[in-house]
Amino acid sequence: MSWIRRNVKILAPVTLVALAGVAYLAFGVFGVHTLFIDDTVDEDGPVFASGAAAPSETLPEVAATTPPTTLAPTAPDAPTEADAPVATDAPVVTEAPAPQIVTLAQGNFIPRGRYSGAGDALVLNDGSEQRFLRFENFSTDNGPDLRVYLTVSDANGDSGAFDDDFVDLGVLKGNIGDQNYEIPPDVDLSVYDTVVVWCVRFSTPFTAADLIVA
Repeated sequence: MSWIRRNVKILAPVTLVALAGVAYLAFGVFGVHTLFIDDTVDEDGPVFASGAAAPSETLPEVAATTPPTTLAPTAPDAPTEADAPVATDAPVVTEAPAPQIVTLAQGNFIPRGRYSGAGDALVLNDGSEQRFLRFENFSTDNGPDLRVYLTVSDANGDSGAFDDDFVDLGVLKGNIGDQNYEIPPDVDLSVYDTVVVWCVRFSTPFTAADLIVA
C-alpha cells in the first residue's frame, strides 16, 4: 500500500490510458454497443423509374371547335348538301396501362450461428430491367459493419463462403423492419441467388435467405 501511495501520480494517468484503450477497443473496434441497440426502419414499397408506383401521365386535352357560321342565302334557292354542317367524330383518348409490379423470386431468412434471423426476402420487378430486393417483417441481431450481399453460396452453407463471390447492395439500413435495395441490372439472379446480412468487421453471417423463383 505504501508503494501505491508513493507512486499514485504515476499510476493514475497510466490507469486512465489503459481504460481509454479498453473503451476504444470495445466501442470503436468491436462495436459492442450495437449489440444492445436496435435500428428500426419502415420503408414503403420501392418506386420504379417506369412509374409503377406513380399515377399515369396526364394526356393533353382536346381543344374545342367552333361550329361554322351559315350565311343567309341571297336568293330563295333550296339548300344543298354542301350547305349542311359536317358532323365529325370526337377523338378517342386512351390511357396506357400502368406497369404491374410482380415478384420474381422470394425466400425466408434463417438464423446463422448464434445470431437471429427472420422475415421475407422478395425480388420485385415492373417489367423493365429494374429490380429491387425488399425485406418484409425482417429482424436480426444488430452489429457493426453489417452489409447486404447477394452471393452464390446457399443460405445454410459454409459461413466462410458467403464473401467468396458476392454483389454488395450496401449497408444494412436497419436490423428490424421493411426496407428496399436496388439490384444492378447486370446481376444474374440465377447465379447470385442468396441474400445474406454479412458482418464485415468479424467476417461472419448474421442471417441469410435463398431466393427461389416465384
